[in-house]
Amino acid sequence: MVNSLKNILSKKETKSITLFVCFLIIFGIGVWVGNNKVVYKVAQPEEIDFSLFWDSYNKLKQNFINPEKIDTQKIIYGAISGMAKTLDDPYTAFFDPAEAKRFFQDLSGSFEGIGVEIGLKKDQLTVISPLEGTPGKKAGLKSGDFILEINGKSTYDMTTEEAVSLIRGPKGTDIDLTIYRTSWNKSRVIKITRDVIKIPPMNWELKDGNIAYIQIYQFDNVLSSDFERTALEILSSPAQKIILDLRNNPGGYLEVSQNIAGWFLQTGKIVTIEDKGGEKEQKIFKAEGSASLSDYPMVVLINQGTASASEILAGALRDNRNIKLIGVKSFGKGSVQEVINLNNGSFLKITVAKWLTPKGQSISETGLDPDIKIEITDQDSEQNKDPQLDKALEIIKKLK
Repeated sequence: MVNSLKNILSKKETKSITLFVCFLIIFGIGVWVGNNKVVYKVAQPEEIDFSLFWDSYNKLKQNFINPEKIDTQKIIYGAISGMAKTLDDPYTAFFDPAEAKRFFQDLSGSFEGIGVEIGLKKDQLTVISPLEGTPGKKAGLKSGDFILEINGKSTYDMTTEEAVSLIRGPKGTDIDLTIYRTSWNKSRVIKITRDVIKIPPMNWELKDGNIAYIQIYQFDNVLSSDFERTALEILSSPAQKIILDLRNNPGGYLEVSQNIAGWFLQTGKIVTIEDKGGEKEQKIFKAEGSASLSDYPMVVLINQGTASASEILAGALRDNRNIKLIGVKSFGKGSVQEVINLNNGSFLKITVAKWLTPKGQSISETGLDPDIKIEITDQDSEQNKDPQLDKALEIIKKLK
């Protein structure tokens, strides 16, 4: 997920959201308004009738068989979450305080779970990518796998945040995921033991004497410094060509992706375009850096797990340097989210724009098509074969 994490909100918007939440909390008034029509005026010149909400709340409180189970705070959280879900955008969501804590743990690169990035694709809970070296990866989960059930609970109409809360858990505990893969005849239940997840940002090695093979696993907040060290090592090594592997990279910070692009592109080249739609002015993000690796012949590996910031980098290298993309179509997570803090440690994550490649192609939902399509079959995986990397090595050796 690309997150600018600007954490900004105009005073007017802050006031509007605060008033709305406070309005829900004043439940003493709700007893009266359940039988009376109350209209709440928001910042826009429109009127919203909340009497139906209060009427429903009062009826639940009066008639539900187990009134002790009614949690006022959960009702408020559920109402806000439902409001976000009506927008039919898988990346616009409300995070209650517990979900917010997990979200920022993800960005720190350490948490307990199975190490799988998930998202909604065509309303189906989908594995974006199993992260390198994690229980999910070791259990055989693949990008594009559909998660039908979590511990026997159907994922139909389940949000990503709800799924994450079920999948996470203490180290050493087990979880059963019912998985369907398009190459399978029927779904399978995969048992995975949770562990502490520490995600390495990247790795590199020298192949065939003069090819730098760079794997970037995610664009987290430590990648920039790690990549700088790697770049200096490559520059002082016998490497003359580069394979950049962005497979199973779920993304991360836009700023980090832009920083990495600055090593491969000349200063001033467009990395991505932020498009807010309509008549709003587009924002252009350009490469800023030493461009020390810009003369190296390159190819880039992508797959269904290449998402968000990794798609931005792949698209920038293709559009600016005509670098070939090898593998299969990327995930198609090309939207921009802003995190807007609310009270109680909760926040709203709101889609505010779409990412475009330097040549204007939208990444969102469509993804990036490879120039050279190579698939990895289940049999390849079982035999530890990597035909995508093999093809990349074959192509890069011919480049000068």
